[in-house]
Amino acid sequence: MGPAQYERLRQKATAWVRGPGEEWAARIEATGQVPEQLWAELREEGFLRMAAPRSYGGHGLSFTQWMGLMEIFSRSHGSLRMIVHVVNGIWRAMDPFASDEQRKKFVLPAIEGDIKIAFTLTEPGNGTGADITTSVVRDGDTYRLTGDKHLITFGVRCDYYLLAARVEGSTGHEGTVSLLVPRDAAGVHVEDTSQTMGVTGTDHATLRFERTPVPVANRLGKEGEGLDVALGGFLTPSRISVGMSCVGLAQRAQELALDYAERRHTFGKKLSRRQAVQFMLAENAADIEAAKQLVMHAARTFEEGGEDASMLSSMAKMTAVSMLTRVTDNALQVHGGLGYWKTSPIERVYRDARAQRFEEGTNEIQKTVVFRELLRAHTKGGNP
Repeated sequence: MGPAQYERLRQKATAWVRGPGEEWAARIEATGQVPEQLWAELREEGFLRMAAPRSYGGHGLSFTQWMGLMEIFSRSHGSLRMIVHVVNGIWRAMDPFASDEQRKKFVLPAIEGDIKIAFTLTEPGNGTGADITTSVVRDGDTYRLTGDKHLITFGVRCDYYLLAARVEGSTGHEGTVSLLVPRDAAGVHVEDTSQTMGVTGTDHATLRFERTPVPVANRLGKEGEGLDVALGGFLTPSRISVGMSCVGLAQRAQELALDYAERRHTFGKKLSRRQAVQFMLAENAADIEAAKQLVMHAARTFEEGGEDASMLSSMAKMTAVSMLTRVTDNALQVHGGLGYWKTSPIERVYRDARAQRFEEGTNEIQKTVVFRELLRAHTKGGNP
């Protein structure tokens, strides 16, 4: 997309986030629900297909351009940001592995917002990689799926689960499969676990599959490529996107803190004239900018197909998450006791920020990924 058109899109997104977006945020917080009308409005505004290619009905943004828009949407309510983030990213995991028929059935409808697809990897007793135990047994043209998944965002209201499993009896990366499992298939049991601290209104689920029939035609790629779909296709760009989400939300927290510091007077002085507050907000600004530059470096590397994209995505995510924790804590501190009340916008920002520490893997998981790549490069005698 050209610079002028891109700037117009950024202005449109900013105006929507500050206007209708804040109205939706208030409604979500009041009701605890994300209504279907919000999904419909985001679809009508074209915000659910921004990152997709023009040939798929999208805006044809580069990945780095998309990050510039993610920065804007992340200043809004956590559930609104979640919808925009997931829908604009889930197609990217499916498309390289999809057949023409699968592209028509799953990829294009997901981009249009006609179907909802939930990324389904994490398990209660395992991590988010080669240790998954949810398994399939092939029975002719059907897989029989058995196992448990949890912490599945949109797991209640979705139409399909983009699910990673393994062929029964296989180990490690080999034998993993990526399946699109219908939400209403036989043997699918859904427990609604949506009552969370922040990101109010987004649904989450714990899932159990009991010999659930899944057509082999719903498998993306080959047997043995399941984690390629999940990790390379989704998690690497998604971790970069979450890193930028942290940047955007931190900017919102900083904005609220600066506004409050300018309005609030103590002992005859504006709070913003107190050196302790000045230093706190100056550190915030430096923290935010440093994290943003690392996120954008990771985004450019992914966009260019660089080998270090996975490692940099984890570096960016863990750095940005730690930054967001510090910035939101400082911003709440600037507000004093009043910031702890639900009537204060910083209260919601503070709660929503904490969720980023878990999304797409904890900092501990990110450190594991980074060290694995460091060791691999060292063993080869190269530099990461």
